[in-house]
Amino acid sequence: MEATQRIIIAGGGTGGHIFPAIAIANAILKQQPQTEILFVGAKGKMEMEKIPQAGFKIEGLDIAGFNRSSLIKNIGLPFKLVKSFLQVRRIFKTFRPTAVIGVGGYSSYPVLRLAQAKGIASFIHESNSFAGKANIMLGKKAVKVFVASDGMEKFFPANKILVTGNPVRASISKSTVSREEGIQFFGLDPAKKTVLSVGGSLGAKSINEALIKDIDQFDEHDLQLIWQTGKPYAAKGKEAAVGKTNVWVNGFINQMENAYAAADLVISRSGAMAIAELCVMKKATVFVPFPFAAEDHQTVNAQNLVTKNAGLMIKDSEALSKLVPSIIALAKDENRQNELKSNISKLAITNADEIIATEILKSIEK
Repeated sequence: MEATQRIIIAGGGTGGHIFPAIAIANAILKQQPQTEILFVGAKGKMEMEKIPQAGFKIEGLDIAGFNRSSLIKNIGLPFKLVKSFLQVRRIFKTFRPTAVIGVGGYSSYPVLRLAQAKGIASFIHESNSFAGKANIMLGKKAVKVFVASDGMEKFFPANKILVTGNPVRASISKSTVSREEGIQFFGLDPAKKTVLSVGGSLGAKSINEALIKDIDQFDEHDLQLIWQTGKPYAAKGKEAAVGKTNVWVNGFINQMENAYAAADLVISRSGAMAIAELCVMKKATVFVPFPFAAEDHQTVNAQNLVTKNAGLMIKDSEALSKLVPSIIALAKDENRQNELKSNISKLAITNADEIIATEILKSIEK
């Protein structure tokens, strides 16, 4: 009987890090059900809520990232970093991991750093086309670095890289929800074309403001809207939609499989995970890249799709005037929609989580 593996998965901060982590955890358990898995995240961040919802245990660290906008807020950083290392030491002592996986987000740094110092196998999943600084530092000593796209040798040692694509949560990749069921879930009309707007888990100011400004246009063009505002904009969004039966609005959508099933067209940021999901779900999409992402990687991601005729792009700074008119124009052009759907679906990878799980288990069993 082989020894039970005990694996820590560290990181989070956004859905783009959390959902792939859950997909990898589930894929490991599918291959080796006796594996023990513990998540480590940052206190106060969204993983502390989402990981237990997915049925896993999580330990929170007192850690914060470097605040670029306010240097005064960085005063406590060294203290927090030391404290988080002590917390990680305690977690290692009680859990005794045989391997750790970092998925990005600053809580992954102290966990992988300690694992590497102790000679415990460490793995990294980098979902973006531009690697994060912590991952670049940790990549040198990792056993393997799983990446979403080609050309990552500029960040990581070439012999450690494995191009796997991004894991898409099973609730979406294996969804059997029909369009009718999706529409019904949101209490909308199956006869109308439906636009889904998602600005990432924290919301997108430019997208939300454009929708508030032109909200009446949807009804005028016989369209309906499923609008995830992100928590910070939920109240404003709900206020804008008062009395409009063609608009469903909320801060967060827990069952995204229903939203994707209902959507004929999508407005989205162009983070790596959003794109991975939209490829799998074959959606005609207008992308509004978040312009302040590291190395402007969201624009790079979106441009890559535009070049392949697999998506449309509106600059964040032009969203207020151009976003709603462009989604209305696309809603009226069936040929263009079909073209975009066909091309984006060619880029879908549905088994990244399985490939990653297989590689990790193979490496630690050697």
